[in-house]
Amino acid sequence: MKYDFAARTNKMNGTATREIFKLLSRPQIISFAGGLPAKEALPQKEIAEIASSLLNGEDAMRILQYGTTEGFKDFRETLVDYVKDVGIEGIDIDNTLVVSGGQDGIDLMCKSFLNPRDKVLVEDPTYLAVLQILNSYEAEAIGVKSEADGIEINDLEEKIKKHKPKMLYVVPNFSNPTGKTYGEKKRKAIAEVTAKYGVMVLEDDPYGKLRFEGKSVKSLKSFDKAGNVVYLTSFSKTVSPGLRTGVAVGEKEVVRKMTVGKQGTNLHVSNLSQLIINEYIKKYLKANVEKSLPLYRTRRDAMIKAIEAFMPWLEHTNPDGGLFVFGRLPGGLDAEKLLPEAVERNVAYIQGNVFYADGSGRDTIRLNYSNASPHDIECGIKALASLISEKL
Repeated sequence: MKYDFAARTNKMNGTATREIFKLLSRPQIISFAGGLPAKEALPQKEIAEIASSLLNGEDAMRILQYGTTEGFKDFRETLVDYVKDVGIEGIDIDNTLVVSGGQDGIDLMCKSFLNPRDKVLVEDPTYLAVLQILNSYEAEAIGVKSEADGIEINDLEEKIKKHKPKMLYVVPNFSNPTGKTYGEKKRKAIAEVTAKYGVMVLEDDPYGKLRFEGKSVKSLKSFDKAGNVVYLTSFSKTVSPGLRTGVAVGEKEVVRKMTVGKQGTNLHVSNLSQLIINEYIKKYLKANVEKSLPLYRTRRDAMIKAIEAFMPWLEHTNPDGGLFVFGRLPGGLDAEKLLPEAVERNVAYIQGNVFYADGSGRDTIRLNYSNASPHDIECGIKALASLISEKL
C-alpha cells in the first residue's frame, strides 16, 4: 500500500542521538554520543525502596488509577519549593504542569504557540531535538549568534526585529551541545529584550543542578517581569531519564493552555513516576546530586586532559558542569563524513551540524563525557585523534 502521510511529516526525521544508537551494538565501542547521566549516579537502591513503599502503602490505589493532567497536588507543592533554588518566587501550584520529561514540555509549548511558518529563534548551535520538534509543527528555526557566555544580545534583537518570531528557545545552564552557561547580566538582558517585543521564551534547564565548578546563576525566569518566560526542568539527569518526569513553570494562562494540549497527547505523567520523584526530592536528591558531582568533574577533567594531550588543535569548550564538550575540527573537516570511520575504530560522537538551525557547523562535534570512565575517555579521544590526524 502507498501511504498518504500528512505533509507536515515530510520534514520530520529521527534525532542523531537516537539514530546513532543503532551503530553502537558492539560493546567495545566507546561512545561520546549520547547525553546519558553516569550509570553510577542512577539511584537504583533508593528508587526501589521508594517504589516498594508506595505500592505497598495507602497510595497504591491512587497510583494505579488515572491521575489529573496537571500532576499530583502534593508533588506540585514540592515543585513550587524546588524552583525557589533558581530564584522563581511568588508562584503556586497553578503555575506548574508536570510533564513527561523535558521534550514533552518543549512539544507542549510548541503546540500551544506555533502555527505553520511561524519563526522561532534558537542559539546556534542548539539542542537538536528542538529542531526536530519545530519541524513537526511546520515552524522555521532561525539561529542566533553565540558568544562565550551564550546567545549574542545584539544579534538577538536584530533578528527579533527582522523575523518577528513567536518564540525564543534557550538552554542557559551548561547548554546542550556546547556546555556554555549564560551570566546573570545576559539572562536579564534576554528577559528585557523579549518582553520589549512580546516574544515568548522557553528556558530549558535540565543540567543546572550538575554544577561542579563556579557559582550558580539565577534562572532567566527569575528576571521575567512580563510573563513571557516559561521555565522547564526535568529529573532525567539528576534522578533517572527512565522515569520521564519534569515540570514546566509559567503564567497560569500559559500553563492552562499547555495542560489542555497534554490532555490530547498522553493525559498525564505516570503516577508512580511522580510520587517516586516527590519522595526522592524530599529524602535524597540534594545529597545524591552532591555525591555525583566529583564523578562528573573527574570525567570532564579526563576529557579535557585527553583533548589537550592528543588533539591540541581542537578548539573546544570547557564547561563548569553538565555533560558536554563541543569542539571545532581543524582544516574544515566534515564530522558527519568522519563518523562511520570513527565507529569502525570503536569510538562515536555526534556530528555538530545537527545542532545548527541551517545545518552548518559541519566541522564541529559534540563529545559527552558523563557516560565513560576516565580510562575509556582517554582511549576514545586517542583513537579519534589518530583518525582526524590522518585526514589533515
